[in-house]
This record gives sequence, structure tokens and C-alpha cells, in this order.
Amino acid sequence: MAQIGILSTGSYLPDRVVGNDEIAGPAGVSADWIVRKTGIVERRRAAAHEASSDLAAAAARRALDQAGLSPEQLDYVVVATSTPDHPQPATASIVQHLIGAEGAGAFDMNAVCSGFVYALMVTERLLRGDGGGGYGVVVGVDIYSRILDYSDRRTAILFGDGAGAVVLGPSPSGGGLADALMMSRGDMHGLIRVPAGGSRMPATEHTLEEGQHFFKMDGRGVREFVHDTLPATVAQLLRRGGVPPEEVRHFVPHQANGAMLADIVPSLGLTTAHTHLTVERYGNTGAASIPITLDAAYRRGAIGPGDLVLLAGFGGGMALGASLVRWTSPRLTVPVQTAAGAAV
Repeated sequence: MAQIGILSTGSYLPDRVVGNDEIAGPAGVSADWIVRKTGIVERRRAAAHEASSDLAAAAARRALDQAGLSPEQLDYVVVATSTPDHPQPATASIVQHLIGAEGAGAFDMNAVCSGFVYALMVTERLLRGDGGGGYGVVVGVDIYSRILDYSDRRTAILFGDGAGAVVLGPSPSGGGLADALMMSRGDMHGLIRVPAGGSRMPATEHTLEEGQHFFKMDGRGVREFVHDTLPATVAQLLRRGGVPPEEVRHFVPHQANGAMLADIVPSLGLTTAHTHLTVERYGNTGAASIPITLDAAYRRGAIGPGDLVLLAGFGGGMALGASLVRWTSPRLTVPVQTAAGAAV
């Protein structure tokens, strides 16, 4: 049975750049304060006509083009998002239609900012269970700009919009997705939430007046969760796979907050790994942040065959997922593209 690996990457960042000066005033802070607290200088905003499926489809097409595959060859289209186009149908079904992947199984996965790693694991196991000869596209996408209260400095300063994708398929012997871990702390689910709009609290005029349809987060609680769980999860994953920490060449974390990452990364013991960051330019793009950052690193030629890459996502739920990938695709040096086709 063939190993399943990442064959290609792709991403889509909307054209509109939103700097800290635009965000700072409504949030009651300064642009410099945002940089100090988050490391973020700017982020992207989706255009009014763009939904999550539009961003996801663009990223998926770029990943398919890089892999040299047609959409008809896909067995699965899996979209990780917590900002779907609609409560139903699944955004993945719309993406499947937009890219022309007729007949592929399509479904969404919502593990908030951990969603991409969760979806990667599930799709890999589906392909392996099918015999290892098929292909799947896994997309992380979020448009948080539609659910932010711009007067709330705890959230408004952090988030950007975007999508990232990978194509999974048969990988040469010795490569591919090596191992993965998922964990959740459901007792802490209240740390990150959008209270209204579901079956617990349907959207009403009252919930709109109270701002219950906005994204809400206990930043201190989230930081404590990451500090308490990420180092132990990474250590467990490496220990289980018999992988010395110094063998990890690349670390691609969820781009939650640049200041938090600077604080937590040294505690992971990845002394020889390069930590890849895009948070300064794109902010926190939710489930899209890992594949966007992975695409940026791969396209600039930073990741090559044989490199061991560690992906780690963490977010609402509270959920955490980590995956080890032995890279087998050829080294690239191709500029990442924005919506308008300009290199970034």
C-alpha cells in the first residue's frame, strides 16, 4: 500500500490589505500597540462578493495546477472552516462544484483553527483505506472579517481572511504523512465561541442587538491552553514516532499571534527547526493559516525532499492537532500569488 503524502500546495490571499492604522482606531488602541501585542502589521480582507468557497476554490485550483492533476482525478474535497458559506450545505460541496471535481466525496470539518490538521489526518486515512492510489484536496479557509466586533481589541486586531490548500496522494516509499495526534478539551469550549446562530441560541433581533453573533475569545485562557498542551503534545508525537527533536527541519504552527508564538516555540525543543511565520503580513487566518504558511515556505524553496515538517494547529473546542510530514515533493522556487496574481 502506497504512503500518502503532500504532493503540492496552493494559497489565495484577497487583494485588500488592511494595516494596523485602520484597525487601531475602532479597537481603541494604537498601531504600535498591535505590533507589540501580536506581531501583526497587516492582514487581508475578502471582497464583498467573496465567500469562503470562493477563496477555497482559488487555493485548491493552485494546488491542483502545481500537482499537474485535473479536478476529475480527485476522490475527496475536504474543507476545514469555521466560517462556512451557509449553515448548510457543506462549503466543500460548493468548492467541489466550483473546481469541477465531479463525483468526489465532499465534506467540511470544523475544529476551528485546528481544522486543517484534523482534515489532513482524516483525508490521509481515507485515501490509505481506499488502497492508497487516489487523490484528495484539503483546504483550510476562513473569513473572520464577517464575524468580528471591531470595537473588541481582543479579537479585531488579530484576524485576516485567506485560504490554503494541499493535494494528497501516493508518495514515494519512506515519505508522506508519518504520524499525527489529535486532542481536545471540551470542558474549555467556552474560551472561543460565536454564541448565536446555532441550535443553542438561534439568531434573533435580540441576539443581534447584544452582539452574540460576533466571534468572542478569552485570550488569556487560550494562551494558557497552548502553553499547557502544545509542548506536551509535540513531545508525545515525536516520542511515539521515535523521532529526535533535532531531526525536525521545519515547524509550521497555526499563526495565532506572533508574540505568543515567540514565547512558546522555544519550549518545544525544536532547536534545529526553522519556524515559518506569515502572521506579520496576514494575521491569524484561522484554519487557513497553516496551509498558507506551508505554501509560502514551499514556493520559496525552503522545503525540499527528505525534510521532516511538523505542523501544529490549536484553537476553539479547545482542540489541538499535530502532524509529522516527510517531504517528498521536488524543491520549488515559485512566488506565492495574490488574488490579482502579484507575487508576495
